[in-house]
Amino acid sequence: MTKTTSGLPPAQTVSTGFVVAIVGFFSSFPIVLQGLDAMGANNAQAASGLMAAAMSMGLAGVLLSLWTKQPVSVAWSTPGVALLAVSAMPAEGFEGAVGAFLVAGLLTLIAGLFRPLGRLAASIPAPLAQAMLSGVLLSICILPFQAAAETPWTALPIILTWFIIGRINKLVAVPAAVLMAAFVVLQANEYAVPLPASPFTQLEIMWPSFSLGAILGIAVPLFIVTMATQNIPGIAVMKSYGYTPEPGPLLSAVGGASMISSLIGAPATCLAAITAAMCSNEESHPDPAQRYWSAAMAGVFYCILGIFAAIITAFAAAAPPLVLGTLAGIALLGVFANSALAAFNDADYREAAAITFLITASGITVFGLGAAVWGLVAGGIVQLVKKHVTG
Repeated sequence: MTKTTSGLPPAQTVSTGFVVAIVGFFSSFPIVLQGLDAMGANNAQAASGLMAAAMSMGLAGVLLSLWTKQPVSVAWSTPGVALLAVSAMPAEGFEGAVGAFLVAGLLTLIAGLFRPLGRLAASIPAPLAQAMLSGVLLSICILPFQAAAETPWTALPIILTWFIIGRINKLVAVPAAVLMAAFVVLQANEYAVPLPASPFTQLEIMWPSFSLGAILGIAVPLFIVTMATQNIPGIAVMKSYGYTPEPGPLLSAVGGASMISSLIGAPATCLAAITAAMCSNEESHPDPAQRYWSAAMAGVFYCILGIFAAIITAFAAAAPPLVLGTLAGIALLGVFANSALAAFNDADYREAAAITFLITASGITVFGLGAAVWGLVAGGIVQLVKKHVTG
């Protein structure tokens, strides 16, 4: 087996970490910006939030991987920010959203320290959690097709790039579409996109505001969807490759990272699932004992990308209508397909999952609570009644 020298990462893990960071960042940053925008963030706050999210998952990934000597891949919660993108902005504005981010991080930290809460979150039936996620993603995933009809000259090049490159290598399909989107933005602005005076992102420290509506309507759904679709699967992926991480400390670590980064505008830091597989398999490194370097190096590259978040945000602000929506939709199409399959695959849960999906997709808000909450509640009631009547 290949050995590293003097504590330095093997070259193969450096290249793997670079690919993981490029895929992880550029495959989902548009939906992060859309989620922050829906929560009321201005351009400076969005840039700070994107930087904080990248730095949080980068530093957490580096520290956890080096500490455990296991490939602990960390990410921002893509399903979580997709939820934010279709949720109503809190009455308190972005400060209310920051308070909700902080509470969601606290719940994750407690879930790591207090096992009953972790078990409670894990006890939510997977089909209902996946139905909620697919309902959230539906309105986002139809945006590319709406854009193709309304603004074909900006949307179609992005969609076609994603589709053609995806036939060759799915991992680089969305990053390739991001490059095409950058070209579209440059062309639309006559190659004169207004960039920030400094290439480095400025931190925006935000004081959180708390309200029951934001906690129930944003924090709790953000915690649930992140636990069900990121944290729990992330641990399962590592176990499938022969690693045995202790879930509690990992959950507490990403929860603590979420709490700190929330004060700079970041929604949620969590354990990764897809990039966990990239860091944990044999392509990461032939020696399983050295693969933790791949996750650690991905964290380093995440931090570097986060430093330049202001430039990325400036490009996004200059984008023609629906360009970001097009990118977000194609980036989440695979997630939507997988979540919909998981939601409706089990016949025993199909009716309840359909109720959860449809209510969540409706986008309704009742008593200040968003559709995702009502979808999960209604689906749970339907399943309990069905189980009681038939059982």
